Amino acid sequence: METVAVDYRKKGVGFYYIYKALAHPEHNGYVQPFNLQERLLHVAEAKRTLGSSIEWICDNMQNEFKQALGGAPNSQFVIDPDGKIISASSWSNPTGLRETLAGLVGEVAPPTTIAELGLKPLPPPRLAATGVIARPQMPSSMRAILVKPLPSLEPYYVKLRAEVDSGFMQEGLGWLYLGFHLDPLLGVHWNNLAPPLEFSIETPEGLCIASSRGLAPVVKTEADADPREFLLGLEWDSKILSRANFNKAELILVVNYYACHDNGWCKPFKQRYHIQLVPDRNAGSVRSRGRPDGGFRNR
Repeated sequence: METVAVDYRKKGVGFYYIYKALAHPEHNGYVQPFNLQERLLHVAEAKRTLGSSIEWICDNMQNEFKQALGGAPNSQFVIDPDGKIISASSWSNPTGLRETLAGLVGEVAPPTTIAELGLKPLPPPRLAATGVIARPQMPSSMRAILVKPLPSLEPYYVKLRAEVDSGFMQEGLGWLYLGFHLDPLLGVHWNNLAPPLEFSIETPEGLCIASSRGLAPVVKTEADADPREFLLGLEWDSKILSRANFNKAELILVVNYYACHDNGWCKPFKQRYHIQLVPDRNAGSVRSRGRPDGGFRNR
């Protein structure tokens, strides 16, 4: 894409990347941002790691731009000066884009090569050791559900991801995944000399959870960056909680943790979430779990 941009800027074509929700959280350790300021940190990080010269547009937290363009995670559009879409692809394809632009404004020959650009991509941040804690064996098919962080005076240095398996969504009996992930762009790690993360969760009447409290394991390594993960049995009694009220039901989660920053501070935090058993179409899919760039596949 960078070579196409270099060549066709000469013909008056503007190029923009659009930052939308993360398509694959956990890839290279990144997690979904909770507010616009954090999304802008992701944009800055993309510029840093890619070494790109293409300008960025950042979608709002309601993802209105993404939805207006069809909701695809990696779409590509050619728009004329009057704002009319004259070419659209559900998946970005630089080769196809070059051919499209050649037909619209003329061919550029010889085309610029990647080697000629001299791009210097940089690695993602690595703040502490990973692979210290074994990750849970997940059910075969999981789906992210809506998580709403409640107002906090401090950033959410540790971010919650919640998922349920297809068995629960279809039959009312299954699993709830709770993953507490350090945000690498906020520069924190776990200090395992401090008390481990703990949480409590309240469920509405008609929804039964295997345990209302959880405590992360004690880790011997002094510092690490692995997520703290829990897999809890979940059962829905439709006689008590009707289907009409199911999507409105909220779980209330309170989490206590210590976050330690590379600048030297280490502080306790207490933060709250509301969780709804509603699929979150903007949460992305975790392609793999268990490796630094992601690990076992789920949907």
